[in-house]
Amino acid sequence: QVQLEESGGGLVQPGGSLRLSCTAPGFNLDYYAMNWFRQAPGKEREGVACISSHDGAIYYEDSVKGRFTISRDNAENTVYLQMNSLKPEDTAVYYCATDANRSNCVGVPRLPFEFWGQGTQVTVSA
Repeated sequence: QVQLEESGGGLVQPGGSLRLSCTAPGFNLDYYAMNWFRQAPGKEREGVACISSHDGAIYYEDSVKGRFTISRDNAENTVYLQMNSLKPEDTAVYYCATDANRSNCVGVPRLPFEFWGQGTQVTVSA
């Protein structure tokens, strides 16, 4: 069983920035595509970004293109989501997710995925 752990959420004003982190103690993330999802109250969970293990592919959901950047540091076994120019509509619980059968991204991530973190709350409000 893979345990993913997110961190870095918080309260930020519109236009601000946050960096989320996802790691998996005891599990090597090197060989797996890594994904970020978010879920706002009353809405379905939606894919935000995907980064492949080694082919360099990265995909973003349209509303975050140009504002969010997904990256990975295999030496640190960590995946990041840098979020800039945050908007109130970015408010959600953010989750990282992976699947043992997917090493590369094929597009914006879509459910289902096998392994999830507990989520970290991001609130964008003045």
